[in-house]
Amino acid sequence: MAKTKTVFFCKECGYETSKWLGQCPGCRQWNTLVEEKVSSPAGGRRSGSPLPRQKMTSLFDVSMEEEDRISTGIPEMDHVLGGGIVRGSLILLGGDPGIGKSTLLLQVCRNLANAGRKVLYISGEESLKQIRLRAERLGGFEKEVTLLCETDIGAEAEAIRSAMPDMVVIDSVQTMSSTEITSAAGSVSQVREVTSVLMQLAKTEGMAIFIVGHVTKEGVVAGPRTLEHMVDTVLFFEGEQNAVYRVLRGVKNRFGSTNEIGVFEMREKGLAEVANPSQIMLDGRPLDAAGSVVACSMEGTRPLLIEIQALVSPTSFNMPRRTAVGIDFNRVNLLLAVLEKRAGLNLSDCDAYVNLAGGLRLLEPAMDLGIMCAVISSYRDLPVHPGTVIFGEVGLTGEIRGVSHADQRLSEAVKMGFGRCIIPRTNVEGLPPRLTSQIEVCGVSSIREVMSVL
Repeated sequence: MAKTKTVFFCKECGYETSKWLGQCPGCRQWNTLVEEKVSSPAGGRRSGSPLPRQKMTSLFDVSMEEEDRISTGIPEMDHVLGGGIVRGSLILLGGDPGIGKSTLLLQVCRNLANAGRKVLYISGEESLKQIRLRAERLGGFEKEVTLLCETDIGAEAEAIRSAMPDMVVIDSVQTMSSTEITSAAGSVSQVREVTSVLMQLAKTEGMAIFIVGHVTKEGVVAGPRTLEHMVDTVLFFEGEQNAVYRVLRGVKNRFGSTNEIGVFEMREKGLAEVANPSQIMLDGRPLDAAGSVVACSMEGTRPLLIEIQALVSPTSFNMPRRTAVGIDFNRVNLLLAVLEKRAGLNLSDCDAYVNLAGGLRLLEPAMDLGIMCAVISSYRDLPVHPGTVIFGEVGLTGEIRGVSHADQRLSEAVKMGFGRCIIPRTNVEGLPPRLTSQIEVCGVSSIREVMSVL
């Protein structure tokens, strides 16, 4: 006879307590405890076959042979994953509803199946007919993909062990549930239990499992925060539903670098990769408009040129307005304060609007100098030369600090046809002569120097 009890779980860290608390003792967050009813088998023993015991192994006895990664057939996605899919990995893909998560994974299933891999697609949200309709729209299916519509994780585990595919897609984890827990599907305990079962399957059977996760209104994966800690890789699919371009961003990756991005374009027959994101982000930019500046940001190992737009105008209110789109709002306020104090610009009676063109959101400090130059250009109503690229970090005293990967940023600027680059003076030393001979490099160390160069 199963015993039922009421337990409170923290949505952020998974902390468990028998009574409700305003603040979680584990992560110190407020109002994160939710009530759930859980049941345990009599005698404290869980049902199911026990897992095989593992033997202790010496560190030097572990084989160092590199396993071949499985290519998804989509180079942009392989780039974000660090070179392809690793066998035995558990990958979480999150994103807003309708952004294209299921479409992207069905395209991956198609490519792997056409390459001779066994693929199993498990859906708890759509019927078999709906999946077939999406497959007909995408086209290109030459070999079969096994489908299963099921929400019980026990039945899914049996189907996975009997089929032994190379890749499994679970769409989505919030619709799956375990009969050993009485709470509803999507609850903290259910998501944690389902993910634990899938993690054991991936590690013991050596297959790659993709999990689709819903996101909350704050933009994080719904369910306990421990879900992101349990998986090997966390990917976020970003972009506006009405926009053409989508960004696949790697937030966590145990098998590659983090913060890598892949850019996709939504078309009639699915998602198509964008080979040159910098070209796409700069298309249509004004060439002789005040307040428009091209900056360079590093997203993982990829340099990305993007346009920063600023509009500074006299305010008609007692309190000037500050708006930032695609850039951290507090960072923009900080840079405006530095301009007032160190550069002598009177911005206290002006509205300031800063926008990152293209719909991306970037938080790298190397964008600071580009933001300040765009604000200065709009304030003085003087355009910056369209062939100029700017990057650098700005301190509170108005100094320009060096940034990482300056040579890669310059290489991207040269490739895109820019002839001048304003960078921190500390980054000028050590630049290879092949770059300095192709582009004019202006090193600056303070805001005053930047204004004189502009």
